[in-house]
Amino acid sequence: MAPGRLSSQWRGGTVEAVMLRTALHDHLAAGGAVHAPDRGVLLPSHFGDPQGEYAALVDGAALVDLGYRVLVVASGADRVSFLHGMLTNDIAGLRPGEGCPALLLTIQGRVTADLRVAVLPEEILLDVDVRARADLQAALEALIIADDVTLADPREATALIALEGPQAMALLPSEIQELPPYAHAVASIAGVPARIVRASEVKGPGAIAHVPAARASRLWDALVRAGARPCGLEALEGRRVEVGVPRIGLDMGAGTLSLELPLTHAVSDRKGCYLGQEVVARGTARGQVRRTLVPLLLDDPAPSPGAPVLENGKEVGRVTSVARAFGLGGLPVALALVRREVAEPGRELRIAEGETSTRARVAIWPLA
Repeated sequence: MAPGRLSSQWRGGTVEAVMLRTALHDHLAAGGAVHAPDRGVLLPSHFGDPQGEYAALVDGAALVDLGYRVLVVASGADRVSFLHGMLTNDIAGLRPGEGCPALLLTIQGRVTADLRVAVLPEEILLDVDVRARADLQAALEALIIADDVTLADPREATALIALEGPQAMALLPSEIQELPPYAHAVASIAGVPARIVRASEVKGPGAIAHVPAARASRLWDALVRAGARPCGLEALEGRRVEVGVPRIGLDMGAGTLSLELPLTHAVSDRKGCYLGQEVVARGTARGQVRRTLVPLLLDDPAPSPGAPVLENGKEVGRVTSVARAFGLGGLPVALALVRREVAEPGRELRIAEGETSTRARVAIWPLA
């Protein structure tokens, strides 16, 4: 199966999901990566030392297989005006070489996908979670009426690799180091051409490489030789929860309003109409959003995503993500969507899961 595609197949009278393997899977497995399934994608969980990998994320240079994200290429004469009218950020104001974060919402203001947008002279690249790709494309194509817009896979299979941490940029060519956030340029690393975007999965200094899948292992090895440390999802998820980055399919989705999430950087307050804009504008003006995403400090045992959050026995929210906060000594932490009236820092709540009850305390970002 090609990288970036989720599918299913018929086996013994039932339909079973086929686990997606990233373009780097075999190479990293041979190098010691321990893989684990993550909602249909086999990803490196760790490389033997999650605590050390976390340290590279926050203090050094960490290398992450972003095989759970893929590119969608928008082309056609109307690509700019069409996407400007669909996405939450200012696409029309971007020049080639620039980019931005953005969301695709439903008309009710709920989240279909989160994106990183990169503008090229003749195309626009949309970096999206592979598990939201089909919903993104279906939603956009349903709204293409008389517009000259085509959404497709890249002409060449592409892998995404993140280089994260305060020492990350020093490992890249000087022209990349000088780029502002979300800007991008093509550079050669160990003879491998890649488009490098100044962006981070965890709100830190970093860059994301779009590299031909067939040459991804060569670029990976070159960055390791230069001093980057391979980092798995266990450390990345811990840092993501610590700094408050919501993930599609976990903390946000078809049941989540964008206003409930810390995503203001992806929403322009100056542009005109876009899909779901009336709901966003009305909620912002009236301040009537009932829920909000908060970080929780947990006691053991750690609950599972989806567990109800309670106050005085009454459900006030649901857990969305659970991770280990390596910056807090490996303590369990969570993200939860809760009612605004219980979202004040220090508020003590309970999380119920079967016969188990876990104490939780509302905190503020960053946790570490």
